[in-house]
Amino acid sequence: MATNSHIEWTDATWNPVTGCTKISPGCKHCYAERLANRLQAMGQANYRNGFKVTLQPQMLELPLKWKSPKRIFVNSMSDLFHEEVPLTYIRDVFDIMRRAHWHQYQMLTKRSERLMELSKRLKWEPQIWMGVSAENEDYAVRIDHLRRTDAHVKFLSLEPLLGPFRKLNLRGIDWVIVGGESGPGARPIDPEWVRNIRDQCLRSGVEFFFKQWGGVNKKKAGRTLDGRTWDQMPEPLVVL
Repeated sequence: MATNSHIEWTDATWNPVTGCTKISPGCKHCYAERLANRLQAMGQANYRNGFKVTLQPQMLELPLKWKSPKRIFVNSMSDLFHEEVPLTYIRDVFDIMRRAHWHQYQMLTKRSERLMELSKRLKWEPQIWMGVSAENEDYAVRIDHLRRTDAHVKFLSLEPLLGPFRKLNLRGIDWVIVGGESGPGARPIDPEWVRNIRDQCLRSGVEFFFKQWGGVNKKKAGRTLDGRTWDQMPEPLVVL
């Protein structure tokens, strides 16, 4: 599955891997799992295994076919650094991102330890942005792992935000995305958690993007914080 994206901070999604397994509280109401099961029921070939981790080699070369530059969220329906994804395949994905250099790639993982361990064995290009997801302070170690990688642009997705980050270490971090959980069973977000993260970003000179308040009806809740939207993003690094 690769489509134009409704995610506010990207243009398109590219899924050379589908499926995942849950490893922390932020995974509880996984939107990708719901969507994968729905697509399986509809007979979508790439989701024949539902939410089981599945390599999709037929999707690898898709970015080469997109001639206009895009911001591409890599594996919106999976985690490239899942332990069931071989290093050889991760390298294949990185090779496509190197060859289709006119795009900007945004990757997220919760498996930050494996990311850190494999970093030196991967070829990081300026257009490959690497991020980690963390839902509360209990998982801040993922940020430390990200800092130790060779990614040129490093970012955080604090979504679904399930608790405060009172002392967020932003050394070496270029961008922070914050969002509340949405959909069935969405857990509440405290506005003071969001304001505190925003203020830490402003003090540290780190770009801040507020994605949504979330809730069962995320459109109604909106994404305005203190009278404005926050859509800051790092400048793309030019690749010739």
